Amino acid sequence: MSLDPAMSAPAETALRDAVARELAAPQPDAVRAFAAALGARAKGGAAGVLFYGSALRTGETDGLLDFYVLLDDLAGWDAGRLARAGAAILPPNVEYAEHATPDGGRLRAKIAIMTLAQFRRHARWRSRDTTIWTRFCQPAALAFARDDAARDGIAQAVAVAVRSAAWWAARLGPESGPAEAFWTALFRRTYASELRVESASRPSDIVARAPERFARLLELAWTADGLPFTRDGEGALAPAVGPDERMRAERAWKKRRRLAKPLNLARLAKAAFTFSGGADYIAWKIERHSGHKIEVTPFQRRLPLLAAAPVLWRLWRRGVLR
Repeated sequence: MSLDPAMSAPAETALRDAVARELAAPQPDAVRAFAAALGARAKGGAAGVLFYGSALRTGETDGLLDFYVLLDDLAGWDAGRLARAGAAILPPNVEYAEHATPDGGRLRAKIAIMTLAQFRRHARWRSRDTTIWTRFCQPAALAFARDDAARDGIAQAVAVAVRSAAWWAARLGPESGPAEAFWTALFRRTYASELRVESASRPSDIVARAPERFARLLELAWTADGLPFTRDGEGALAPAVGPDERMRAERAWKKRRRLAKPLNLARLAKAAFTFSGGADYIAWKIERHSGHKIEVTPFQRRLPLLAAAPVLWRLWRRGVLR
């Protein structure tokens, strides 16, 4: 069996339809309004806005929401040439945004911006960057779509991410076991390769929130890829992946693992020049965690890195930061 799956068209359609149903799940009106406002910033050039992360899982919107804005072209976003160049070379760009709600409240979000074509490319299992398929094999919602064609295109792209994750799970997971064992093994690998610190229970916690969902998508994805597998009477799955193929996949994964942290660092360095709304984001974080409100000046918004040092020094002197 080669590393290139032989796709099954009917099964691929079944997987895409399952993903489309999940993306269409109802979301709070305020979240949808926020996503629509982000879509409007692209003046018709945004195919859609994906909503994912902890706020989606818990339904709590008082923290930081997570959105992906998927564009037709990077030129459609209201960003400078430097930011667009950064997004072209190393997507996505990340920004902070706020949105007022009708009841006088305020939603806050971290938004990632990239084109739909970039998303599809990075969602493939062949991508050296594992970020997209790692994130979007997990539950997500399409909080805004420009039209039905854009909705279908985004569902197809997310289905690619699910298939890619399942491809790796079959080759990096156990030879046989319940569906959750394959996903948990995969998430242990992906989270270990990132800069952020996660608890040891994080991979299993993700799967435990929706075990039936992950089991259903795993089988649909394997079938779409033409990967034979068996299921015994106790529900244990055994994909037909031989030792040689597992060895090749392990070598391929080592390359991605070595690249993951440098990519994270490169994105952090890029954000120093392209992160929009950073001053407001820092002010909100300080107020949320310390209760100390900071009024952000126009100068601080223009030059957040230069303005940050004296502000942080004053807060430290006052005992707000320790």
